[in-house]
Amino acid sequence: MLRNALSQLLGGRRARPAEEDGAAPGRIRLPLPPALSASLGCDAVGVPARYGFRLMSHLPRAGCVFADADQWWWIVPSGSDLDLDWPEQASYATGAYVPAGRPRLIHAPDSRTPYTPPIPLFLMVCQVTGVVPSWDPSGRPKAVPAP
Repeated sequence: MLRNALSQLLGGRRARPAEEDGAAPGRIRLPLPPALSASLGCDAVGVPARYGFRLMSHLPRAGCVFADADQWWWIVPSGSDLDLDWPEQASYATGAYVPAGRPRLIHAPDSRTPYTPPIPLFLMVCQVTGVVPSWDPSGRPKAVPAP
């Protein structure tokens, strides 16, 4: 109980082991550099490693990028999956909880924000995977109804 209270007071500044964060077994949370502000929350978009260099070279701006032998992961703001139909080859990880492996930070942004803009990333992922971009409303309301 004291550990949770202290974690909330510190605002989650220290990286916690996945089991304390409530991650599913076999998943880890990508650790952002402490100097970066992630005020919009964090999700991650992963693509097979074979697309990594091509995506990185064509994006107008890249935030934090993590990689291992199989996947490259881009940090995006939470909710970047809303109304976007990410290609099958891409993996969307809510909360930046990715399959446990050894992803390491390979790119840190010049700015104080860890995010890669999700729309350019989405369009580039579609292009490199040969998928036509699709915005899928998924039956969710576009606006919050008034009380």
